[in-house]
Amino acid sequence: MDLVEKLEVLTDAAKYDVACTSSGIDRDAQKGKLGNTLSAGICHSFSADGRCITLLKVLQTNVCIYDCVYCVNRCSNEITRAAFRPRELADLTIGFYRRNYIEGLFLSSGVIGSPDYTTELMIETLHILREEYGFRGYIHAKAVPGASPELVDALGHLADRMSVNLELPSQKSLQLLAPEKNKQDILAPMAQIKHNICEDKDTRAIMKRGTHYLYAKRPAKKTRAFVPAGQSTQMIVGASPESDFHILRLSASLYENLALKRIFFSAYMPVNNHELLPASDAIQLNREHRLYQADWLLRFYEFDVNEIITEENPFLDPLLDPKANWAINNLGSFPIEVNTAPYEMLLRVPGIGVRGAKLILRARKTTSLGEPELRKLGVAYKRARYFITCNGSYAAKGIDFSREVLRAHLAAPIDGGKHGRRAGSILPGQMSLFESTDVPTSRLFKAGTSGQPLPAPKNNDTQLLGWTA
Repeated sequence: MDLVEKLEVLTDAAKYDVACTSSGIDRDAQKGKLGNTLSAGICHSFSADGRCITLLKVLQTNVCIYDCVYCVNRCSNEITRAAFRPRELADLTIGFYRRNYIEGLFLSSGVIGSPDYTTELMIETLHILREEYGFRGYIHAKAVPGASPELVDALGHLADRMSVNLELPSQKSLQLLAPEKNKQDILAPMAQIKHNICEDKDTRAIMKRGTHYLYAKRPAKKTRAFVPAGQSTQMIVGASPESDFHILRLSASLYENLALKRIFFSAYMPVNNHELLPASDAIQLNREHRLYQADWLLRFYEFDVNEIITEENPFLDPLLDPKANWAINNLGSFPIEVNTAPYEMLLRVPGIGVRGAKLILRARKTTSLGEPELRKLGVAYKRARYFITCNGSYAAKGIDFSREVLRAHLAAPIDGGKHGRRAGSILPGQMSLFESTDVPTSRLFKAGTSGQPLPAPKNNDTQLLGWTA
């Protein structure tokens, strides 16, 4: 199999892994080396189905010794198999970078031979990029559950961000759908990554102070920081029966106990036919979207899980976003006066985000805020008006302040007007930038300097974590 065919197979196999995010780290360019990265993110390209792909998102191999029921790369599936040699993948990444196709690499892999052997291949690939090419761009690497701690440590010193896929939200579902995997093999590297990140930061902080004792013991060559952009994980939603309440409680525990930067939710896509998998072909994209909204409230809006969702009503409202749902269920806290309300309450108002709340605090020191001022500050006034007063006057004049009426207004489809990106009809599901994903091969490849075709980018306590049966 030639390089182009390998790339087609292994980039397509990587599309089901959604744990792909902005870099989260600043690193300037350096003379004699390639690339840099900015913490603000490097996302500006899109695939045919609307996904951001500025990173070369690829598997080292789709060969796998496991037979996970939900996975397209399971060993029992009759699919085309391929594997990159470390040198091939490193050269390909640099070729893409030099042509300005990508700014970094997202590297995952099936498990070929053993977790240790797979990790060694990934380490060799990243070592060539970092040491031989001097590549300073962003690299996200997937840790393979079951790999030895020494190899996880070596991989972490070559990557900017690492992730270990939690796969499924409970131990029971993991045993049922991926019986060859176990929770400890997944949680152990996650705990190690957290520990190594903290230890690396502490060591560098102490060394920076530069006492004589530490200066004498400082290594001759400065080592690369361990996973400076932190770690993330991914959960499949809809392949198993866990509720949103269970998933969000698990997410909160992971953030608190393992200091994850991000949890990604992936709506189950029916790529295999199996009696243990859901019979419906409907992909739960709306549920995935609501979970992301709830996750945002946990991370940035100071919400507790029990405020967003309860065990009595364990699924998020499909018609109303979690923040609006909380607001209409707590009307006793509203309306609030936008000119005097504390920051914590401003964050609770649908239509006012973190940035908007901070701008309101700053602006009201010098002026009295009304509708025109709030709109200029970027507040989504059409939503916020139901829950605020401006200078003592209820902003949503003529609308009954009751749960039923407010819910009807908030759940109504957005009227985008006659202009702008929301104008006209919007089809349900994920938007696509192109009408078709079938692009002629001749348009995807350009001849390289060597005469060979170079492809353009394609598309330890489990109970503490709440990960129990």
